[in-house]
Amino acid sequence: MHIGTARTALFNWLYARHTGGKFLLRIEDTDRERSTPEAVEVIFEGLKWLGLEADAEPVFQFPRAERHRQAVEEMLARGSAYRDYMTPEELEAEREVARAEGRVVRSPWRDASPNDAPDRPFVVRLKAPIEGETIVEDQVKGQVQFQNRNLDDLILLRTDGTPTYNLAVVVDDHDMGVTHVIRGDDHLNNAARQTLIYQGLGWEVPVWAHLPLIHGPDGAKLSKRHGAQAVSEFDAMGYLPEAMRNYLVKLGWGHGDDEIFSDDQAIAWFDIKDVVSAPARLDWDKLNHLNNHYIRQADPARLAQLVVGVHKSRDRKVLEAQLPVLQRTIPLVRDGAKTLLELADATVFVLRERPLELPEKQRGLLNEETRARLSRLRERLADEAAWEVPTLEGLIRGFAEAEGVGIGKFGPALRAALSGGSPAPDLAGALVALGKDESLARLDDALSYAA
Repeated sequence: MHIGTARTALFNWLYARHTGGKFLLRIEDTDRERSTPEAVEVIFEGLKWLGLEADAEPVFQFPRAERHRQAVEEMLARGSAYRDYMTPEELEAEREVARAEGRVVRSPWRDASPNDAPDRPFVVRLKAPIEGETIVEDQVKGQVQFQNRNLDDLILLRTDGTPTYNLAVVVDDHDMGVTHVIRGDDHLNNAARQTLIYQGLGWEVPVWAHLPLIHGPDGAKLSKRHGAQAVSEFDAMGYLPEAMRNYLVKLGWGHGDDEIFSDDQAIAWFDIKDVVSAPARLDWDKLNHLNNHYIRQADPARLAQLVVGVHKSRDRKVLEAQLPVLQRTIPLVRDGAKTLLELADATVFVLRERPLELPEKQRGLLNEETRARLSRLRERLADEAAWEVPTLEGLIRGFAEAEGVGIGKFGPALRAALSGGSPAPDLAGALVALGKDESLARLDDALSYAA
């Protein structure tokens, strides 16, 4: 599920919520080789992760093939479609002539009598108008005109009777009661062809809205070299779904100078007519800024569970008893975390097992003078009953003053003893995260180790 597909789904979801409509999901699975159960599950999982729940059970397109064929029979009866008996060789010859004359392919069977039909395979084609123009009134692009002479008689049914994409989506949209089709602008040309199918069936044409593509930071079409593309990749990279929703809706739409807003605000403000027609650019800095905001706002218990998932993906075991420690640590370290991966990095120090193996650089900090000073500090810490950040900050400052030195004289060694060289918050934060018993035990281990 590509990030562009995710944004399209989000815009559909927002517009449905904004207008009191329904957000519908259809799995277009007529390509049986590509539409595997695994591929379909990726769509479901991507929408679930983004928090975009459809308002009805998903519709699968392939089982509706008979209904699609019924619609074609209706078009044949109305004269808006015809059976084309051209052989592959005849079709190729017609293509060459059409290319030479600068026109689209027109079958000689277009106006032939059905009585002249030979006994051989055929396709069914749309009998598109040759003169005039087809107009697509697009909510994003404005009025788009297509000259009918440039629109070919597209195939509706193949020789084996299977429906083509353009036919199937028209029939399904009509039967599902779809009033607004919001999709990527790579489908804009299809809108002209589908308009002709609607007209050929005598059905009302829906409202079209074709969204611009998402480009990379350099303005080029999004590709693998720009980084993550699939929704699952953003999940794996540690982005929160609420941050992705906030970010994606800003790709091509905005509400004044507002950068951060809730789902309810987005629903109240969003209108498809306000989407800009220019391509949007993926901006990693803005996404990281938003993700950091939502990490800082999220419930620590929820973040703890998510961080456990990151640690498990890295083969780091997290015991059930360590969950409260994680939950206590997260508010102390999350301000600087742009992703859940960085948040997980910042919590490694509380999960390490004693005794900590100190790297050589950290061992070098524990000289005789520093060990003696840390031993005195340990006594002060052991006597402190209020194990809170403000209290411990004051204790550490007071200890430094009493020792007649700056905190830099013992702070790095204290941090090494507490974290073992892993990233950790400020000294008071690290002490609170570990808890009193664990902090004193790690200090004891380091002092014993250094001796």
